[in-house]
Amino acid sequence: MKDEGAPGDATIYDVAREAGVSIATVSNVMNKPDRVGEQTRQRVLEVADRFGYVPKAKAASLARKHVGRIGVIAPFTTYASFMRRLSGVLSEAAGRGVDISVFDMESAATAASPVLESIPIRGSVDGLIVMGEPLETAVEQRLASRNMPVVVIDADSDSFHVVKIDDYRAGRLAARHLVDLGHRHIGYLLEGQVADYESQALRRLGGFQAELALHPGIELTVSQSVGTLAAAREAGRRLLDVDHRPTAVMAHFDDLAVGVMHAAKDLGISVPESLSVLGFDDGPVAESADLSTVRQPFEESGALAARLLLDALERPTERHLTVLDCTLVPRSTTAAPAERTP
Repeated sequence: MKDEGAPGDATIYDVAREAGVSIATVSNVMNKPDRVGEQTRQRVLEVADRFGYVPKAKAASLARKHVGRIGVIAPFTTYASFMRRLSGVLSEAAGRGVDISVFDMESAATAASPVLESIPIRGSVDGLIVMGEPLETAVEQRLASRNMPVVVIDADSDSFHVVKIDDYRAGRLAARHLVDLGHRHIGYLLEGQVADYESQALRRLGGFQAELALHPGIELTVSQSVGTLAAAREAGRRLLDVDHRPTAVMAHFDDLAVGVMHAAKDLGISVPESLSVLGFDDGPVAESADLSTVRQPFEESGALAARLLLDALERPTERHLTVLDCTLVPRSTTAAPAERTP
């Protein structure tokens, strides 16, 4: 068995031989991990980590103590809101002389297993910010074993700094707004997920349900949709095109809420006179639609995560959990329910 050496000493042939695979398989694990089975991928990554293997293109940069670059991983192409967090990261990093590498990942809601398999552990970045993606134990252990500083945003971690909101409390805040307006039959459009894990969506819904449970007689109808406006529009039609429909609908995030508004328009239901619609996030789409929503601090969370990571690169710090506040932003899409003619 080959002993661990300096970064860059091991070759792709060493890793392939030790892992019992071809060099093509090792290459795919590093560059196209979706083409390799999970067990094989984990075996190759373990060997690569143990040997300190780094692809040749990256090995030269390891001669320095730091490469002067941090990585930011998030489902950017799935949710526009992550670009706002990235802007916070960029603003903070601009004054610290650090470059940013961006890695786009599949949404945890649509992934069969919400795990980051091919995180660049060494060679290309000095540290990582992971947004909205849960880290499985094996991934955390790999990163920790390489002393890779990591900050997680909007997900949990037992090993690394965490910056998040209290989704459960935010769900209660949203429910309280609709209850205070007088709504007693409320719909909730939830983003569905493939994997079985406690996501932001489920925590937010849990808080919403808990608040409604304090008010006897309130009826809640929950529906699911994938995270696109078109899918939300169709789900909204199914939720609203019934004899006994909700007088208000809460959506997991703003795009879904706008989809519900389109569905209401399709069905001739006026907002907010006959239907209140409440979103979550308070991004550009909420402002343009004059949508009532719950605002979460995107730019602030990104800037704080970058600050924590850059400070950790200068000197190791104890794991820190930061929970940021959300606020209710009432606009023109929520109002007291109109009296219905029997």
